[in-house]
Amino acid sequence: MTDPTPGSTPISFVDNPHAPDVFVTSYSGFLNLNGVIVITFETARVDHSTTPGPVNRVVVGRLVMPIHGAQGLALGLVDFLKQQGLDPVEAITKGQTAQ
Repeated sequence: MTDPTPGSTPISFVDNPHAPDVFVTSYSGFLNLNGVIVITFETARVDHSTTPGPVNRVVVGRLVMPIHGAQGLALGLVDFLKQQGLDPVEAITKGQTAQ
């Protein structure tokens, strides 16, 4: 991907095959911190030290991006979901919740 700003120097994309994948089941919330968007991700985890083990919502990561990048992420994700037949606007009109 290159910088879309006209007249700017292109920035090369370098794929890192060792970049970690993080599995999340949901998000906990969003924060606008002085122009930086923070998204907190969570997943369900079971405490097997007791029976039955209680299930807890555990924070597993945070994504921190400048507003411009976060807007691009949101638009790109909506476009991707539409291509997969999973239009978020259609889901909302059908009464499905965001979480």
